[in-house]
Amino acid sequence: MANTALLPNSRTEPDGSAVIRVLGYNIRSMRDDTDALARVITACAPDLVLLQEAPLFFRWRKKLARLAAATGLVVLTGGATAAGPAILCSLRATAERTQDVLLPRTPGLHRRGLATAVVRFGRARLGVISCHLSLQADERYEQGGMLLDRLAGLGVEHAIAGGDLNDPPEGRTFRRLAASLRDCRTTAPWGGEHTWTRTEPPLRIDAIFATEGVEILGCGVPLDHPGVTEDDLRAATDHLPVLAALRIPAS
Repeated sequence: MANTALLPNSRTEPDGSAVIRVLGYNIRSMRDDTDALARVITACAPDLVLLQEAPLFFRWRKKLARLAAATGLVVLTGGATAAGPAILCSLRATAERTQDVLLPRTPGLHRRGLATAVVRFGRARLGVISCHLSLQADERYEQGGMLLDRLAGLGVEHAIAGGDLNDPPEGRTFRRLAASLRDCRTTAPWGGEHTWTRTEPPLRIDAIFATEGVEILGCGVPLDHPGVTEDDLRAATDHLPVLAALRIPAS
């Protein structure tokens, strides 16, 4: 049964480890109620936001920057240069390096990519990837392998990856990721489960994963989180967000 207690606030521990909040969110190119979207993100008080379907076309940088400003965050990397995934961060994070990666494109299918970064929270160092995997099963499975390779290639001891997998926990790609990484929701369930509620039955196709050594304090959909309303969740986009609280050890 999922924990309904409040997730811990961001903080730095006496031993140098950092408690952070990470939000994963498919924002449907900001085609919906952007005020509601900003309210949901702000209420979750994230240190990192792993976005999918960030704006891709006319003035996409300005649109992404406006969302960051409206939520008290800054754009770290991604957007059109990563084919949709992006990362926002709080001023608490120090960027060490970033890279946007375009994945091989299958003719007739959407181009996919990864937004990647290495950041520090004081003495805690973390690799980060935001992803949005293919709707096509075989391509999605290959992209899952590329994500794992890219995460390992960041060269950091502790890392997270999150996004819209287009695959439920029993799916082949989800299971591939969960075999190498820890599914934060399964490890420390909190809040709601399903992120795609436009079908029956609802599905969990958005997730956050972490490497060994990252302590998972809670993860799920922030349905009853203070400041997050059902009306805003429905108006903001067609997916529900995933919020995780993690403790990153000091390097």
